Amino acid sequence: MRGNRDEPDEAYADEVLTISPEQVCFVVVKAREFDVKDSSSEMEAGSNAADDQMVSVLEDSRDDPVQQELTSFISDLSEDEQIDLVALAWLGRDDNTIEDWPSLREEAASAHTPKRGATARYLLGMPLLADYLEEGLSLFGKSCEEFEMGRL
Repeated sequence: MRGNRDEPDEAYADEVLTISPEQVCFVVVKAREFDVKDSSSEMEAGSNAADDQMVSVLEDSRDDPVQQELTSFISDLSEDEQIDLVALAWLGRDDNTIEDWPSLREEAASAHTPKRGATARYLLGMPLLADYLEEGLSLFGKSCEEFEMGRL
């Protein structure tokens, strides 16, 4: 046994994670930006962004730069890093412990689709992605606290 919710194991993280905590934290920060987006309120076509108090910046759209950046970043990760990212999200969900990592990682590897963008689409469909990733990292004794300073 490598530890439990009360005893994170940083050395174990260095042994088994192919994705760096910094990469995970980047996804966490961007996922939080993405999560604050609201569905389109369909402003009048002739409206002026300044008159609308720039509310369109907080609307979810197909050409959302945050979504595009996240999708591109996740798609550019290696297959193993993408698998780790999914497994970390699963680890942070529900009542998983660090002992669940090997089976979650194996399940994520089995479910992985090498089609470009598939992992990003799957992860961006998780409403609490940032929370799940942070919880998963915390089980490895890692945190995004320092990474998030000045970025949120």
